Amino acid sequence: MDISVTIPLYNEEESLPELTAWIAKVMQENNFSYEILFVDDGSTDSSWAVIEALKKEYDAVRAIKFRRNYGKSAGLNVAFEAARGDVVITMDADLQDSPDEIPELYRRIKEEKFDLVSGWKKKRYDPLSKTIPTKIYNAATRRMSGIHNLHDFNCGLKAYRKEVVKNIEVYGEMHRYIPVIAKWAGFTKIGEQVVEHRSRKYGVTKFGMSRFINGLLDLLSIFFVGKFGKRPMHFFGTMGVLSFLIGTFLAIWLIGVKLYHISNGIPLKRDVTDQPLFYIALVAIILGSQLFLTGFVAELVSRSAPERNHYLVEKEIG
Repeated sequence: MDISVTIPLYNEEESLPELTAWIAKVMQENNFSYEILFVDDGSTDSSWAVIEALKKEYDAVRAIKFRRNYGKSAGLNVAFEAARGDVVITMDADLQDSPDEIPELYRRIKEEKFDLVSGWKKKRYDPLSKTIPTKIYNAATRRMSGIHNLHDFNCGLKAYRKEVVKNIEVYGEMHRYIPVIAKWAGFTKIGEQVVEHRSRKYGVTKFGMSRFINGLLDLLSIFFVGKFGKRPMHFFGTMGVLSFLIGTFLAIWLIGVKLYHISNGIPLKRDVTDQPLFYIALVAIILGSQLFLTGFVAELVSRSAPERNHYLVEKEIG
């Protein structure tokens, strides 16, 4: 199979028939063998009924329905596991992504040998309350990840080689940073393509203001996990040893000063324990010991979380 189009969705009943017809038209025009894989993230409207009706009309439709709402990352992770195509295309269900971009995305993966091609909505139709924070996050992500050629990490329209989606894990709200996850996994040939951004035709956005806080926390998390996930002792241990050594040096220096004064009969203006430096040294030694022990425990645990991507699937088609 050439292409898997994976579409996580939540309450998008109005847009699904139009989106499916549009994708099918593009695929037929380009003679692609394909599947359309919907992941219904616990919709409370009639989205699943619409998908069941679409399955009767389009053989290429497959679908998975969560029993409750888990979030976009969960939908993408399950879709990646289920996808069968050589190239996997992700897109949103709200018709803001154009299926007309699929042939070029596919060509760049197959002919230019990219691991991942991310869309860039250069001209956006979103309000400033969304575009300004997005620019800030993208700038921070470029700096922290070292992927300097991407302008829009969170664009829903992306293309992947099959090997990429089968070897990465998307959880929490990490869908914003899939290119970073792919890079940490060793898939470094990442490209960008300017894509059309369309204004929302039906319904309203499903993401609230909390996405900005979550986005920052996820960026810090993915940076730490990607860099130190398999060797946490390198992070905590290094900080712990430095703190412990600094505290020990200060303590020895204070003891030396006191012994020097005593041996030479020079009275101290105030006792060592009355100096702020003594308490700084004490805190540094305790903090260093705790950080080192944290690194040791983290090294033992080493990200063993087998239930992290366990989701209850209510129904499945195809």
